[in-house]
Amino acid sequence: MELCVTGTDDEALLLDLLNTTPVIDGVPTDDLADPHDADAWLAARGLALEPAERDALIRVRAALHAVVRDGASPELLAPFLSGVDLRPTADDSGVTWQVSGADTAARMALAWDGLRISHPGRLRPCANTACHLFLLDRSRPNNARWCSMAVCGNRMKARRHYQRTRG
Repeated sequence: MELCVTGTDDEALLLDLLNTTPVIDGVPTDDLADPHDADAWLAARGLALEPAERDALIRVRAALHAVVRDGASPELLAPFLSGVDLRPTADDSGVTWQVSGADTAARMALAWDGLRISHPGRLRPCANTACHLFLLDRSRPNNARWCSMAVCGNRMKARRHYQRTRG
């Protein structure tokens, strides 16, 4: 049985987290490399983490990059889930599941799994190989390819057009 226990807030945070390693003017960057910048990034999302939690979040980001971009085994996420407990509760409306012991890194691993279950294949890297961003395709036909149509999509289409007309 597969169970999705995350919400859209964690999904949005997951996408933001994955997109903290953009390529700017051809140079890979890391928005969380500097602790001060990482704390500012977290604060902008309503999070205040201790240094150990912040470091775990950066490590889970690396594991998620490997899983989503490179197809690595989701077993890479196991260390971040060690303290998580899932308990069912029943009431008049049915059974609900409560997650406890999940720090932010664990929530991101759970959010990835929730997307894997509820929207399979919709969280993916941008099709522009020079871009390190990810997208969550919410289109009906599930055919979005670019993190941004205005940036990567336009560049790739212009590049293909140039190659067709010049080559």
